[in-house]
Amino acid sequence: MWRTNRLGEREFTRGTEDWEAAALVAASCSHFTPDEEEELVADAPSSCYNCRYRRWTADTIICCARGLQDT
Repeated sequence: MWRTNRLGEREFTRGTEDWEAAALVAASCSHFTPDEEEELVADAPSSCYNCRYRRWTADTIICCARGLQDT
């Protein structure tokens, strides 16, 4: 569910609205750390969209956690 973009960053291939996939990936991610409460956007507590290591782009999120393997 990830790809490397032209800048070498890991982009979530499901965009910004695939709530189920974002929760599924985060549930098995050892790097998932919830962001500050005011930054949480997903109903599922464990979601890439709620992770401290995600950065929003116009089309998707970038994972900034180090040492991740493709999932």
